[in-house]
Amino acid sequence: MNDERKATIIREIDHWRRSKLLPDQYCDFLLNLYADPDDHAENSRHASGAVVGKAVAAVQNATGKQWLLTFGTFTLISFVVLYFSRFHPALQIAVVLIAVIAFLRTGMKLKRRNEAASLTFTSIGMLVLLGGGLHMLELHGLTDWGYRSGLLGGCALFWVVYGIRAKIHSLHLCGWLVMLLLYGWLLSRFTDTTQWFEVQLFWIPLAILFGWSSWFFHRWTKPVSAVLFVTCALAWFMPELYTAVVLKYTVWLQLQLLVKIAIGGGLLFALRKQWMVWVA
Repeated sequence: MNDERKATIIREIDHWRRSKLLPDQYCDFLLNLYADPDDHAENSRHASGAVVGKAVAAVQNATGKQWLLTFGTFTLISFVVLYFSRFHPALQIAVVLIAVIAFLRTGMKLKRRNEAASLTFTSIGMLVLLGGGLHMLELHGLTDWGYRSGLLGGCALFWVVYGIRAKIHSLHLCGWLVMLLLYGWLLSRFTDTTQWFEVQLFWIPLAILFGWSSWFFHRWTKPVSAVLFVTCALAWFMPELYTAVVLKYTVWLQLQLLVKIAIGGGLLFALRKQWMVWVA
């Protein structure tokens, strides 16, 4: 490829980047294909300088209304953070929900342009939901395990539903992981068993349920099926984690873990033609 044709292609890629016809990561990938490393580094430096220059120009050309709106928004946020504990409970709930909705909507709007920024805003929104809920429970003295477990269960369920709908598979998986931890917490409060086979009976049917769900949903959505399959694998080893962390019983634990790994590996090998279709 001659230099003139390469330069034309690079100019077209730069035009696509400026006009937002392609996401930045695609433009970077194309530049890596067609541009020389030295030229690409120089272009990156020029692009960074251009971004800084645009930011300085935007600050210099900002109107009084824009300055007022910026500082007014900052002042409002500071006021809400400082006096949140003095608000009425209904107003506290409204503030948390508004903040969560704002972060989630911003994440959805940025999804096509910048996936990393979209995931960051979505994660912040989910943490605000969980952290705000726990903080309100502390403020109003609702520290009983029932309130906390209800909040954790509600947040986990919302993460699962939102993760499936927004196709954020890591959030979907986090929801099921919190559900597993909450289930273990409930077992530790309502059971006093120390027998290894009873602990296995508490978890193995749950792993089988997730495995069956992975098979059931694979015909409609492979990503959801893959998340359920990973959750099945996590639930398969949860008895050993529960025994070590909650029961603090380590006798024969290593042997149990080795046996579970051998059985799980054997099942994966024997059923590889089935489960690979569910997740691939």
